[in-house]
Amino acid sequence: MWVPMEVANNVTEFIFLGLSQDPGTQLMFFALFLFFYMVIMVGNLLILLTVFSDHRLHTPMYFFLSNLSFVDIAYSSATAPKMIADFISEKKTISYWGCVTQMFTFHFFGCAEIFVLTVMAFDRYAAICQPLRYTTIMSANTCILLASLSWLGALAHSFVQTLLTFQLPFCNAQVIDHYFCDVHPVLKLACADTTLVNMLVIANSGLISLGCFLILLTSYTVILFSLRKRSAESRHKALSTCGSHFTVVTLFFVPCIFIYLRPSTTFPLDKAVSVFYTTITPMLNPLIYTLRNEDVKNAMKRVWVQKVLKEKQKG
Repeated sequence: MWVPMEVANNVTEFIFLGLSQDPGTQLMFFALFLFFYMVIMVGNLLILLTVFSDHRLHTPMYFFLSNLSFVDIAYSSATAPKMIADFISEKKTISYWGCVTQMFTFHFFGCAEIFVLTVMAFDRYAAICQPLRYTTIMSANTCILLASLSWLGALAHSFVQTLLTFQLPFCNAQVIDHYFCDVHPVLKLACADTTLVNMLVIANSGLISLGCFLILLTSYTVILFSLRKRSAESRHKALSTCGSHFTVVTLFFVPCIFIYLRPSTTFPLDKAVSVFYTTITPMLNPLIYTLRNEDVKNAMKRVWVQKVLKEKQKG
């Protein structure tokens, strides 16, 4: 039965404990995570600009890569600005509805990243294992459909996740032992039995992460077997592309599975693990996809050269 939030809750705001209570450590974290966030924004915006500007990158692979870059910008922005500001704030508070909004946006973009990474693996499978049918399989309509389903699936996941958490009553407890509003730390504050909600959270978040990770592992296994009959050059190019993708997948999925595929228990390690999928992975994605991808590096050079030439013509 749905209980109106105004009646069910005495809490108007929550207090974060953050990553550290030590002032010196917080100041160091402020500089470090501000740098990380700037790298995330610049790196992913650069990929978006490059893919948009270079018609040679208007292919399914780079269409999904641009989706991933957009997701990384939005996903990290759900937690990083608040976390960075809290490092230099005496009181690390967030309003009740601010917490609801943060959890919704975090899980929306986080789940979108999971689905986009899974679709990217399917794209690589189609390109490597079905090269003659690739353009038919990954047509423009198919790409738009897969991207749309990823975003709609993420929306449904986030709506359910947030609703399950905040339909519970919150009485007096306000302190969240984390640096953002995530499901398990918030559930610990509810003054009601959360057993059923915990199981539904595992089914909603944990199984999505595990299921997509297993699909990805299966697709890469099939790709590796199919490469045995290819030339050395083809194998090298395919392994380079898939290797960078698998690196991103591992850094993102393993921490997610560790956090969400278990009952609502929190460990001291959780906050450090969360940093990996909220900050480190979005920061590494542009570096991995550009430094190990000749097409993207060449496209960036072309965009830069064109910009320099335009500036010279204006001068």
